[in-house]
Amino acid sequence: MTDKRVLTIQDISCMGQCSLTVALPIISACGVETIILPSAVLSTHTGGFTGYTFRDLTEDIPGIMNHWKSENIRFDCLYTGYLGSITQIDYVTELKKEVIREDGLLIVDPAMADFGSLYYGFDQNFVEHMARLCGTADVILPNMTEAAFMTGSELMLENHTEEYILDLIEKLSALGARKVVLKGISYEPDKIGVAVYDSTTKALQYYFTEKISKGSHGTGDCYAAAFTGALMQGRDTLEAAKIAADFVVECIKKTVDDDSHWYGVKFEKALPMLVQELNK
Repeated sequence: MTDKRVLTIQDISCMGQCSLTVALPIISACGVETIILPSAVLSTHTGGFTGYTFRDLTEDIPGIMNHWKSENIRFDCLYTGYLGSITQIDYVTELKKEVIREDGLLIVDPAMADFGSLYYGFDQNFVEHMARLCGTADVILPNMTEAAFMTGSELMLENHTEEYILDLIEKLSALGARKVVLKGISYEPDKIGVAVYDSTTKALQYYFTEKISKGSHGTGDCYAAAFTGALMQGRDTLEAAKIAADFVVECIKKTVDDDSHWYGVKFEKALPMLVQELNK
């Protein structure tokens, strides 16, 4: 097991099992020290709840970063999740420069869209800024909607062809990221998977799992956190992508029979499986 320190910047949705409320425990369970930088605090996530509270913490970010600099605190990896504004995207660039080790990694989950639509409050200008941030990353983790929006491509949410996926991946790679992990690929009705692409070697690899029909909030965040933890523990990109995919399937299986648990997945019950996999 390695001894790494990850900084993750995204919001805290106090109730809802997404963003920092899953990133902190999942990456920590991987045996990786996890430092959080909250971009906002919400009483719940926005997917199905109404009347939630919201406090923007953008103005706090520079002070936190400057304190870390004064204490000479450095991180081995910066993993970004949901960012609420272009200003926050710009702060990620500063964080990478100021508090990430010279050989540290930038992992970007461009969490801004799904199921064919942008999240509330985002527009094309935000998409373009996120695409530029992805261009500076070591690894990006877009879903199909985010990939299509960032590359100006036709959006296909199902019945994919290999030609379509390859074209999408090549366009994502052209943004500048070293490695692309494209999520949500489906060539068969009962399978869903990821494509892992190395922009340097041009190697493309796939990994598929069973497709569970019931969708769940927060699975993208669970995937990104497990991927980051596995990568920090020395697994290569494909291995980390596989571990994260299997973990998410296990999370959904632990939740699928409980209709009252609609707001997220019971990732806590799947953590033993993740730890066991990393200890092999």
